[in-house]
Amino acid sequence: MGKRLLSLLMASAALSGFAEAKTVIHVMHQGDPGWVATYGDVAKRFEAANPDVDIELIYAPHDAYNEKFSAAVMSRQLPDIMELDAPFLANYVWSGYLQPIKPLIDQDVLDDMTESNIAQGTYPVDKDLYAVGLTDSSVVLYGNRKYLEAIGARIPKGVDDAWTREEFEGYLEKLSKLDGVKWPIDTFRGYGIKTEWITYAYGPVLQSAGCDLIDRSTWKSVGTLDSDACVDAMAMMQTWVKNGWVVPQSSGTNQFFAEGHPAALAMGGHWFYAEAAASMKDDVVVMPLPKFGPKGASPNGTWIWGITTASEHPDIAGKFISFMLKDKQFRDYARDDSAYPGLKSFAADSPLYDAGGPMAVAFEQASKTAVARPPHPAYPIITSAFMGAVDEIFNGGDVKAALTAAAEKIDEDIDENDGYPPFDEQP
Repeated sequence: MGKRLLSLLMASAALSGFAEAKTVIHVMHQGDPGWVATYGDVAKRFEAANPDVDIELIYAPHDAYNEKFSAAVMSRQLPDIMELDAPFLANYVWSGYLQPIKPLIDQDVLDDMTESNIAQGTYPVDKDLYAVGLTDSSVVLYGNRKYLEAIGARIPKGVDDAWTREEFEGYLEKLSKLDGVKWPIDTFRGYGIKTEWITYAYGPVLQSAGCDLIDRSTWKSVGTLDSDACVDAMAMMQTWVKNGWVVPQSSGTNQFFAEGHPAALAMGGHWFYAEAAASMKDDVVVMPLPKFGPKGASPNGTWIWGITTASEHPDIAGKFISFMLKDKQFRDYARDDSAYPGLKSFAADSPLYDAGGPMAVAFEQASKTAVARPPHPAYPIITSAFMGAVDEIFNGGDVKAALTAAAEKIDEDIDENDGYPPFDEQP
């Protein structure tokens, strides 16, 4: 009996010692339930291949992610790995939260990155890579083929023959009078103002119209965001809302492919395609974003993976990220979810985006019209100020006053931080 008890204690001690010897990697992420389950499955496969490592996933809701990250900073509980929205990278690096990632990621993954993927993970000051992802992103103009044919609309074949502003607004007016159409367009106001949607999707409307959120050489917003071109562009969008052409925020985010197809067009993300195609089959038409001024413009940048400066095991963290980006089941899920390729090998396995594929226009935008959000440490203020202004404008506020107030708020933050040196010294 005594020998048996001793054996059990020894076994218990051995197991305890084994558990303590494991390295724990904390991974903070967001995502819908499908992606969350996929991350969990990848973690299990990594742990099976690396029995001395535990992957602890920390979920944060998409629309509260930055607040939860700030709480982790305040409590000095940064994870080893964090998912981050690409336009916030400059702020995180400037603040000292992220470390260069090149020495930690498998070379074949680095060699596989598309140019836009490299761009979204690169800090402008030192030109070093701080984050990597399987994917990138874009927004396109979806159309209901039946409705477009009913009003005789021209359907663009590619980015170079995108609708002009005059064509686009003419079609909105015709669609507003067509039987079966409740709203001519869904601009996904349902995403609200707590996500990046407004800046991500509507910023290119300004850039296409000939202005921007901020001057990218002087890093001043007054005179740019409240310029005549930006005021005209936002007044245009306000008119769409006033005319009742836009799906209201209270009606959710799926009115394009909802029962009865009440919205004729949708200015939607690439991730929208899978659900739309499943509901509407061949009636889904994918078109480039319209040209609202002198040039075409479209967004890019998505959620990517970085390793924090707080990580005590950055080599293992890099090993997990490399494992995840090469994991076949992970890629299969991403492909089936119409994920936008950020690795060349993933693009080759995504016929959706190949020439002739139903989303080829979205991939064409990446090389012809994509404009990154301002890569500046003040970006959190830039985006929150712009989103507040858009919300005020869509609710009937004065366009010029709202944009001027936002521009002044942005400039004040940059001034209060002395231009965010050494960022302001970059050529």
